[in-house]
Amino acid sequence: NVGIMTRVYFVRHAQSDYRSGSDRERGLTPEGLEDRRVVLDFLRDKPVDAFYCSPYRRSLDTIQEAADHFGLAIRTDERLRERETVPGGNVRELFQRRWADFDWHEEGGECLRSVQARNIAALTDILNESREKTVVIGTHGTALSTILHYYDPSFNCASFMRFIDWMPFVVELDFSGTELVSKTEHVYVEKVFVP
Repeated sequence: NVGIMTRVYFVRHAQSDYRSGSDRERGLTPEGLEDRRVVLDFLRDKPVDAFYCSPYRRSLDTIQEAADHFGLAIRTDERLRERETVPGGNVRELFQRRWADFDWHEEGGECLRSVQARNIAALTDILNESREKTVVIGTHGTALSTILHYYDPSFNCASFMRFIDWMPFVVELDFSGTELVSKTEHVYVEKVFVP
């Protein structure tokens, strides 16, 4: 018996509108705004205690309806942001190169090791603050992937590519303290990833 768990629902954002705004300010497409209903419908009957999120608008917009449903504010954490990138940085060849070398990044970009270090630091703080509670964390595809890789080193580029088109996507990680006990993939909407 591992006792009472801390349950974290990671929510990868819905379809993002790549035609407008900076990486930080870019919102959701009209379809993405509709698809976030899947997140609310999934979380509606869960005993959610807190919402945390990347400060990026697309992630905030994806979980806002659910946070409103629970009457909870969303706490943003800069460390939960997506990988710093440059125009043209989100192409499949570069995904493969980054996963092959966690310290590699294009000029002006950020390596996966850096993304992982800050996301795990934020998650560890959240787990310590929220012991035996249920929390939602609004996140991104690459950020989430580096977290999953941290707990399971066999998680690789192919694992990431398997859900690159799932927007939104909810995955549950259950923890005893800061130790991962189980992972369960839940709902997603399949969209074509077009950077």
